[in-house]
Amino acid sequence: MEKAFVTDLRAFLDAIAGEMELYVPKKSGDYYVFNRYDRAKPAEFNTFRVCTPVKEFLFPMREMAATYPEVSEPGQIAPFAVFGLKDCDLRSIEVLDKVFTEAEFEDPFYKGRREKMFIIASDCSEPGESCFCTVFGGGPCAEGGFDLNVSPVSGGFIIEAGSDKGREFLEKNDRLFTEADPEMLSQRDRNRQQTLQQLEQKVAQTVPLDVPVKEVVENTQDSDVFDSVAQSCIECQACTRVCPTCHCFYLYDTNHEEYFSKMKMWDSCMRTAYSAVAGGANPRKVLGDRMKHRLLHKFVYFADRYGMDMCVGCGRCVDADAGGMDLRDILSRLAGQYKDKRETKV
Repeated sequence: MEKAFVTDLRAFLDAIAGEMELYVPKKSGDYYVFNRYDRAKPAEFNTFRVCTPVKEFLFPMREMAATYPEVSEPGQIAPFAVFGLKDCDLRSIEVLDKVFTEAEFEDPFYKGRREKMFIIASDCSEPGESCFCTVFGGGPCAEGGFDLNVSPVSGGFIIEAGSDKGREFLEKNDRLFTEADPEMLSQRDRNRQQTLQQLEQKVAQTVPLDVPVKEVVENTQDSDVFDSVAQSCIECQACTRVCPTCHCFYLYDTNHEEYFSKMKMWDSCMRTAYSAVAGGANPRKVLGDRMKHRLLHKFVYFADRYGMDMCVGCGRCVDADAGGMDLRDILSRLAGQYKDKRETKV
């Protein structure tokens, strides 16, 4: 059974929770956050992405990386599931996989969690005001990277398997499901197309680009936009903390009674001391330079190395930034300057 139908979302989630620890979206004000699944509370279907990044499950904000004199090995990780991940979330995991599972640089802690993670994606039906995923090839539904995907239709939900683990779950719990009929699938496709149109209309107004973002940023490194937008930045670092693909970290030593440990903690390229080197020199002491580096890394350097965008257009940075900066506005201003450059050359 590749595509099943279930009328009761709670029964589906109960079955997942019966096999492993499950995290689900919970509405909190205008946003969704992840909570451990509680059978006693109503099951919720999140209509758009959760406000916190999925990287928290795979790349914790703070963790022990090594110990001395005894060598620290990754502990036993129990299987866990996350429900309600959107297409942008799955594409962000693809980015993190490139970084943390790359040949000789493989992170055993990340890999251990990644192998135990059961991904339950779901379609977007009400995109957020800050969403601009279509700029980077995203959309309202995931095309891959999930074990199961959930799509709302009249009277229930279509559950689609995307991996062997997902198919095994459907077969094991086939008593919960019926086969999804053609009309259900047609309705799902119509819902997806309607949401995609909403996204494209929104993006056409907020990020009017006629060339790839990489080309824009790569050719506007001399722009005054970076220094200009930096004037409103309060260096809260929220943009990198909530970004699902930002993966910078620093290591620091701690002293315990019987051993020493090396801790790994999230870092941010927007932090003043991020680029400081031995002797006190700092090549990016000016905030505008750090702003430029962040965009070059996200849209140019990463693409050159891995052949893919590091931004997924989820809009979390737009929602979280305390200084009111909007990445969509920055890219639009840079695109305008790049267009002027091209027209002047002609």
